[in-house]
Amino acid sequence: MLADKDRIFTNLYGFQPWGVEHAMKRGDWADTKSLMAVGQDAIIQQVKDSGLRGRGGAGFSTGLKWSFMPKEPKDGRPSFLVVNADESEPGSCKDREIIRNDPHKLIEGALIAGYAMRARAAYIYIRGEYIREAEVLFAAVEEAYAKGFIGKNACGSGYDFDVFVHRGGGAYICGEETAMIESLEGKKGQPRLKPPFPAGVGLYGCPTTVNNVESIAVVPTILRRGPDWFAGIGRPNNQGTKLFQISGHVNKPCVVEEAMSLPFRELIDVHCGGIRGGWDNLLAVIPGGSSVPLVPAHEIIDAPMDFDGLRELKSGLGTAAVIVMDKSTDIIRAIARISYFYKHESCGQCTPCREGTGWMWRVMERLASGDAEPHEIDMLLEVTTQVEGHTICALGDAAAWPIQGLIRHFRPEIEARIAKRRGFVSVPEIAQAAE
Repeated sequence: MLADKDRIFTNLYGFQPWGVEHAMKRGDWADTKSLMAVGQDAIIQQVKDSGLRGRGGAGFSTGLKWSFMPKEPKDGRPSFLVVNADESEPGSCKDREIIRNDPHKLIEGALIAGYAMRARAAYIYIRGEYIREAEVLFAAVEEAYAKGFIGKNACGSGYDFDVFVHRGGGAYICGEETAMIESLEGKKGQPRLKPPFPAGVGLYGCPTTVNNVESIAVVPTILRRGPDWFAGIGRPNNQGTKLFQISGHVNKPCVVEEAMSLPFRELIDVHCGGIRGGWDNLLAVIPGGSSVPLVPAHEIIDAPMDFDGLRELKSGLGTAAVIVMDKSTDIIRAIARISYFYKHESCGQCTPCREGTGWMWRVMERLASGDAEPHEIDMLLEVTTQVEGHTICALGDAAAWPIQGLIRHFRPEIEARIAKRRGFVSVPEIAQAAE
């Protein structure tokens, strides 16, 4: 378990005001100039040494990603940092808590990250439906400008750095980094082909790095406490603290900051008061938001909640949006509903995704009602493999993986529903009826 002294987000639940004066009392903006004075390359190296991996889902090394940015401007083009606050993954609700309760951690992190990458400005792209969160963020940015923390000679460092807040239009696809860049430029939010990668040609054709809110917000604390402190939490290659968002059939749903690699059972018992109806009532868990495959109860109960531990279970940590489902859940109907979401949110640019997501949803609806043929299970699985890995962005994968997880772990339930619909009964059922 994470000790209270190791928590980064000390106002996660909003018990104190979010304003700059209270943020400074909590340690934000404490001699930020000194953190920047160590030098741009030294900051990047410290972030690498901390073991911080992207908290937006992919889990790529944050420091390594920063190092891809050019150290010298090319053709006079500025560099930019884009902060992904779109948070549209079903089950995810951590970034909104940071923004509305601890926004100055994000703004200070954006300044330090932007300085390390030689960026001229940060653009925070916030989900359009986050009305109150956007209001807080706009106000917090104004406070930071008024204090001289950002803008000309930010924090007295001699570095000029601006922060802009951009409200999105409410499209899930804009959470993909290149679609977000397109949307920022005023275009339709559709992913770009890569290469070129954003670090070479990004926002307005300039070098750009896109990072998640949590990835940026933890950086000032890592630099203040030292990379070894952060790296000492969790397992190797899975270091640091993480915001877990637990929803579904638990006694107390919550968002909580915990140590990476904490066992699932401990996470639920300590922070959520256990599974509704007890541990024997647990059916399955989606451990990282709707785009990762579900994991059945017996596999996840003692699994470490980190990138590598969940990958070994053929799932993923994703955004750590933990969706718990007990035995009252119609698991086939639940995955069918997720399939509808991805069908609805596909931008339509790629044929496998545009056509495949709709087809997969229609088959899932028939499987959920039992109005299908047994051979269609394998046909659906085959189509998911044709969609997976054949689209410009990862939305095709996100649509395919939940279905693959369902068939991998709950195929007998699908077959039983089809048999029941067609009027078939098993030998044990006939014997039971005869008694």
